[in-house]
Amino acid sequence: KRMNDDGLKAELETLKVEHRDLDDAIFVLSRQPVVDQLQIARLKKKKLALKERIIRIEDQLLPDIIA
Repeated sequence: KRMNDDGLKAELETLKVEHRDLDDAIFVLSRQPVVDQLQIARLKKKKLALKERIIRIEDQLLPDIIA
């Protein structure tokens, strides 16, 4: 279990970095003189998928404690 948690934590950090990078890319693209809405939509969709994976991994690492 310990190794599994370490692997999940490493993947989580990688996904968070990728999520931030996509955020930056979307920001830059949206400031261009000619805005490529299709490219921005694709990046936002990918960013959402990453966010969902991040949430799933966080749930695995910190399961709900029922009192």
